[in-house]
Amino acid sequence: MTDLKKVCDGIVKAVLETEDFIKKEALNFDISRTEVKGMNDFVSYVDKKSEEMLVEKLRPVVPEAGFIAEEGTSSGACGRYCWIIDPLDGTTNFLHGLQPYAISVALTDNGEPVAGVVCNAGGGELFRAWKNGGAWLNDKPIRVSSAKRLSDSLIATGFPYNDFSRLEGFIKSLSAFCKTTHGMRRLGSASIDMAYVACGRFEAFYEYDLKIWDVAAGIVLVREAGGRVSDFSGREKDLNGSEIIASNNNVFNEFQEIVSKFMT
Repeated sequence: MTDLKKVCDGIVKAVLETEDFIKKEALNFDISRTEVKGMNDFVSYVDKKSEEMLVEKLRPVVPEAGFIAEEGTSSGACGRYCWIIDPLDGTTNFLHGLQPYAISVALTDNGEPVAGVVCNAGGGELFRAWKNGGAWLNDKPIRVSSAKRLSDSLIATGFPYNDFSRLEGFIKSLSAFCKTTHGMRRLGSASIDMAYVACGRFEAFYEYDLKIWDVAAGIVLVREAGGRVSDFSGREKDLNGSEIIASNNNVFNEFQEIVSKFMT
């Protein structure tokens, strides 16, 4: 059995070294060097170089693990273990010099995220968690919020970039939550949203049309911090990011029911 705490320490080391590169590049970044992958979907040399660095540094941590990485950097097919990497979650924020943006790395075991790190690049916060090891912000343990009602909750979400097929239902859900909660926030980085659920800053988060690298590390964080993660229908296994809900246990059922009403 792989020592997941040791794995998490290896992820942290790789992530912090990559964060140094991102912080340096952010000082003089030239937005004209950005490539367009699709509608409202951008990639920079910073994303690509960060991913190359992470793949190289993570390879010896779990040598038998393959890679699924946003920009396509690969080092072998995934078997039992697989690294899931988003080298710069919140690229659009980064392009415009706007925080937050993050590095998100997870290790899966037969498809289940079992270790994860989310680094708020340049923000001084590093979130980490491993299965049965708890969740941590820097060196302090974290837990999800203790709020008992959705009416006492602050909700995070993300706006769709190019899949507008469910926009009508999404707008209706926004309207419902605006009227019944402490409010809505949209930060532009799903991994940060989930990390903030894990440490109790948000009570709940939902979004659609994400990818596995956006949410894999966040899944570990929220679950190890005492929260729940599912798709819009409440299924908690085999999550791929196409639908994601994360919240504390107290408001999960109420939150999931409302999201499902408008989004399924």
